[in-house]
Amino acid sequence: MNAHELLQEISDYCRQAGLAESTFGRRAVNDGKLTSRLRNGGRITTETLDRIRTFMTIHNGRENARPMIIERSGRPATVPSTSVEMPPANANTTDDGKREFRFFDNRQKYLLFVNTCSEKWVVANKVAQELTNIHPKPPAVRLFDAGLGDGTVLTRVMRAMHHRYPNMPFYISGKEISLEDIRLTLEKMPDRLYEHPSTVLVLTNMYYAEAPWLTVKSTAAANSLVWNEVALTGNTSHDFEEQITNLQGFLDENWKAGVSAKTGNPIYERPVVLVIYRQDHKFLLDPIIPKRGAAKADFDLVIASQPYRARASAEFKAQKVIAPLARALGPGGRLIAIHSYGNDPASEIVQQVWPGDNPFQTDRHAILREVKKALGPAARDLNFNTYADNRAIFKYDMHTLPSEVTGSIGTSTVLAAWNAAIYVSQVEDERLNEAVKDSRYLDATREVLRRHNGLWFNDESYVISRRRE
Repeated sequence: MNAHELLQEISDYCRQAGLAESTFGRRAVNDGKLTSRLRNGGRITTETLDRIRTFMTIHNGRENARPMIIERSGRPATVPSTSVEMPPANANTTDDGKREFRFFDNRQKYLLFVNTCSEKWVVANKVAQELTNIHPKPPAVRLFDAGLGDGTVLTRVMRAMHHRYPNMPFYISGKEISLEDIRLTLEKMPDRLYEHPSTVLVLTNMYYAEAPWLTVKSTAAANSLVWNEVALTGNTSHDFEEQITNLQGFLDENWKAGVSAKTGNPIYERPVVLVIYRQDHKFLLDPIIPKRGAAKADFDLVIASQPYRARASAEFKAQKVIAPLARALGPGGRLIAIHSYGNDPASEIVQQVWPGDNPFQTDRHAILREVKKALGPAARDLNFNTYADNRAIFKYDMHTLPSEVTGSIGTSTVLAAWNAAIYVSQVEDERLNEAVKDSRYLDATREVLRRHNGLWFNDESYVISRRRE
């Protein structure tokens, strides 16, 4: 048995039994950090493995389910030196054994891309333009972000919302499975809660078909649901920051992701809902604060920025991502979706290294055709707006100084450009390992930078809107 199989078996057991993984570890082998150690590449002895299997066999999932209880881990026991080797937890593979590209698996590529390119800014401005077209109804302006990332887009949109609706309550909900991205998003929220105190912030790791409604479809997963409501005290951003920072232990304990053995895609180990608002505005926000089992969608604005892999089929993008989000729109609500388009200098770099490679094979027209099929009769209440290219397609840049690309181009600039190009094109690590064995990739990147006097990228957008009542 390898690490992934063991972790999947433990996760399935805990979901069925309604146990936190830390509780399982303590009861099975007196180690509340067992699963986190395994997931981070730790080892166990065959004796420990036998104890784990024996515990699951004896109890056979007959523990009492305890939804909404957050288990706190005790002092971890020492993990003995081992004989069972555990592979990295992010070794996502498909059925044919080939590694899948996942954004948060390529963490360093992602962070370098975010900090050297303007996509987050440009996307946020594009989304903010949709605020003029929505028609909020009491008791709140409702927004759903279908992939928070590091929270930059959401933060900028929230600023634009406050500028346009300074006195309206906000219901802000976001989905993100990556623990690191949830941390980065929460770091940006104290100032937002200070400037716009009548805000309810809801974060979840559920799937696209579950997150807008905060409702888990699987009965077993529902029994392990963790619902944490946090009322922030004080009235300064410093007060809020301290309390939000104190949530790190809760996140470490509960915001965990595994890998689907069937698809290689990330899946939550347990569904989590985190609700944050200001205590001094609780009376005003009471009709807006979601209640477990009674949350609704009906969003005025849904953001779907880079919500799927570029190389996925149009049918997959429509059925698994966009169609569920379209169902979450309220009357007059608008969903804006944005993905990489190609046909830009970054694509030229990739083409020079891998001639004929084209990750951007489904455009907005193909996706919306599949969305209509996926929605069936429900599509009659929606408008599907592809718009002309001059409105739907927009560009963003890699940040460079004029002197960086006119003379001798420095190594750091070349490497940043190369990283951005391969990140946007979602090139798998196996191909990258071969490409970087010689200097061809650096030469190709320098040539494109010189020819275009910099590096820029194209994104494509489309809008689905629900008719007003």
